[in-house]
Order: sequence, then structure tokens, then C-alpha cells
Amino acid sequence: MGRNADRNTLVGIELVRRLSDEGDRLFTTARARELAPEVGISHGYLVEALHHLAKAGWIVRLRRGLYAISSSREGTVPAHEFEIAMALVRPAAISYWSALHHHGLTDQTPHTVFVLTTTEASPPRVRGKARRSSPGYPVGRVVYRFIQVRPERFFGVQDVWVGEARVSVTDPERTLLDGLSAPGYCGDFAEVLHAFEVRGHGIDVEKAASYALRLDAAVAKRLGWVLESLGIGGEGIARLSDLPVTGYSKLDPTGPDTGPRNRRWMIRENLPGRAAK
Repeated sequence: MGRNADRNTLVGIELVRRLSDEGDRLFTTARARELAPEVGISHGYLVEALHHLAKAGWIVRLRRGLYAISSSREGTVPAHEFEIAMALVRPAAISYWSALHHHGLTDQTPHTVFVLTTTEASPPRVRGKARRSSPGYPVGRVVYRFIQVRPERFFGVQDVWVGEARVSVTDPERTLLDGLSAPGYCGDFAEVLHAFEVRGHGIDVEKAASYALRLDAAVAKRLGWVLESLGIGGEGIARLSDLPVTGYSKLDPTGPDTGPRNRRWMIRENLPGRAAK
């Protein structure tokens, strides 16, 4: 019994190494079934072999019938966490705090991978009691957080290479705007302002303004306020200031409804240390 268990473990590991050599960092049960006979695994034992490999940490189950080679074992090429995100849901784009880090706009390393997708997609979800304790979808040691938007708001995405994987990431302008919309997904509003400062005059103002006008008026006004505070101008600034609005929006959407009112931008400057007017 012990010899059989040892042999089964060895052939299972050989399957993982064969998948790695073939470049299959992500693979389906069907793909494993193609290679299984070459390493001595019968079709009848394959599902059990995959179960034992996952339990031993050689592979990670992503969802039903889909696996990734683990990063915890030497001698194999693991799937990058961004590559895994692309396989979990479609369409998908690395976004928010993860995109800020990718673009070098934050010194903080998020422990969650933020993924932008659409309301028409079906991202995997944690089921049962674990769902209440997990705000995202755990895969091994990484948690994936899916933010769903209407299809018409899924734009400002670029394809990049991360290692050997080609993935989609929100471009710098879209990433900064998402921070203005939902700073909680980027750490906090102070981290978003820091990202704007880091990008500075590298911001494509015309692109950012066009994006903001496609999103909503509050984001557009926040963008104008931030750019002007950094001394960044251009025609895009005028387009943002001319946008008609009927009421004041909070600069930090997660902050209190306090602080001075900026009539030029129709923004409530609710940053710490600013007295109300």
C-alpha cells in the first residue's frame, strides 16, 4: 500500500513537471488527461491524482476543471497571479490597487488582486459559510476581488506582458480615475492622491478627461480638482470645469460630508484638517 502511494505521488509530480515543461501553467482536466498516459497515470485515476496533487500543494484548483501550477514547489514554472485572474473571469483587467502597483504609482503591495470585469460576467464566488468571512475568492495564498461594472464602463484597458503571460491591466489614467471613484479598493484616498503626485505631469490629461466624462460627473469634478491642485492644466481641465452639475460631490467619496465647498469644482473638500465653510 505504501509503495503504491509513493509511486502514485511520484507519477503525479511527474505530470506536474510535464505540464510545466509544456508551458501549461494553467491547465484543464482535459489537458491533464492528454498527458496522463505518458507519465503512467490511468484515465480512471486522474481525478484522484489531481486531488492529491492539490492537497500536497503542487497544484491549485481555480474552479471546477481548471488548475494552476503552484508557486510553492521548486522545479516548476508557476502561473503568475495576474495570469490566474485572466482565467477566472472574462472579460478581466487587473485594476485598482493592483494596477497602481503594476504602474509604479504606489509603494504599497496589496495582498489582494483586484480584477475589473463586467456585470455580464460570472466570476467565481466563495460558497457557504466561508463567503461571509471572505470578501474575495481565495486561490492558494492569494485572494481575488472582482469589481463588476456595466459593459460600457469596461474601457481604458491595455495588454502587457508579465513574465511569460500576456494580461490585461487598466492603463494609468483609468487606474487613477478608479481610485477617485472607489478609493477603498486602492488603500484609501490619501494613497490615491499620492498616486496622482507620483504620475504628475506624466498624466495624459486629455485621455483622463475623456475617460472621466464617460464615467460620471462626480469623478470628472474630482479629477479637475486634483489636476488643478497639482498645477496640471490643458484643454481637458476646461472640459471638466465646464461640465454642469446640480450639487456638491465629496472629494473623498468614503469620507464625511464636511469641509469647505469649492464652487469652481462643486466639490466638498472633506480632507482631514480642512475646516468647513
